[in-house]
Amino acid sequence: MNLLAWPGLDPALLVRDGESEAPFPLNAVHATYFFRARNAIYHLFRCLGLGPDAPVLVPSYHSGNEIEAIRAAGASLRFYGIDRQLEPDLDEIVRLCRQEPRPRVLFCIHFLGWPQPIEALTKICREYDLILVEDCALAMLSEREGRPLGSFGDYAVFCMYKTVPIPNGGLLVQNEHVIEALESMKMKPGSLISVNGRLCDLLLARRNGSNHLRDAAMAFKQGISKRLSAFGVPRTPIGEIGFDINRVDLAMSKVSRRLLRTFDYDNIRRRRRENFLQLQSSLQGRAAFIEKPLQEGVCPLFFPLLVADKTSAAKALQDCGIGTIEFWNTTPAGPNEGGDVAFLRRHVLELPIHQDVTSEQISYMAEKVLNLGLGWSGPTLDN
Repeated sequence: MNLLAWPGLDPALLVRDGESEAPFPLNAVHATYFFRARNAIYHLFRCLGLGPDAPVLVPSYHSGNEIEAIRAAGASLRFYGIDRQLEPDLDEIVRLCRQEPRPRVLFCIHFLGWPQPIEALTKICREYDLILVEDCALAMLSEREGRPLGSFGDYAVFCMYKTVPIPNGGLLVQNEHVIEALESMKMKPGSLISVNGRLCDLLLARRNGSNHLRDAAMAFKQGISKRLSAFGVPRTPIGEIGFDINRVDLAMSKVSRRLLRTFDYDNIRRRRRENFLQLQSSLQGRAAFIEKPLQEGVCPLFFPLLVADKTSAAKALQDCGIGTIEFWNTTPAGPNEGGDVAFLRRHVLELPIHQDVTSEQISYMAEKVLNLGLGWSGPTLDN
């Protein structure tokens, strides 16, 4: 078994003409494509012209990339709490809105594909005259009451390669108060070596079964990468944690733009939902996980398993051929980082339920989770 954490790329898509009907945000009228989503966040907040006297309200549970991008643009931050169900503390947000200096922006993150209480957040923004920015990096293709996430706020940011297998790509959508400077940006291409290297990774990852040829190719590619580093060949990292002010003007690669027109988005959403529900049914009452109902329109990114020790659980599953994601383990502590947010950082292990995962693999993964005793069954995890 070789169940990868991220979906692979079907080689046939490289030669297929764009035939799929583009869903939101790809059909948005005012959209700007970046190499990475954090670059879009930086340019948005730079153009908003926020200073230290116009704080941005941000969730205490975050990756760090988006926070550093906002800070680099010159804005100050106020953190609001997120509970163990990945929900914001609305009362705290209101209290923060009333503090001087008054905030200008509310930044919300739709975690793992599930919508934040966007109607309540929109109401708060109207009442306190806030700009609403939706971070949909983890929630592409998700909807709320039939309306796409990212279409509620004044602005929205997407990280495309977390949902579909493209080498790179972030997208900024402007729904209200369009800033012309963001639409007419002159951007530079990213490193061709990095783009092609990531493209090779995605093609090699297409098959989930054991594949010695793929393993050999991966090892060869890693050897080439080390040699390029030794010779100081410039590349553009993809998927790493951190914000680099020197790489904020890079555009999404041409191959990513073209691939975005070829995916079957309805099937991607359907497969992710089916896989999530099958894994949920297999683990229900036998292992602990964040129990969020899969409402109509939600496109889950991962399955949020709760484990006592995230690192050892990830290794145990990797030894069984199951890739996992350990999101946001090492983000530096900040306000509201204790309690529920610390719980999430320590104990949520993301299991793959993406469109390449088969029903048989879901059954195998559930079996290993239960047999290895990885799921938590005690009353609390923070004692």
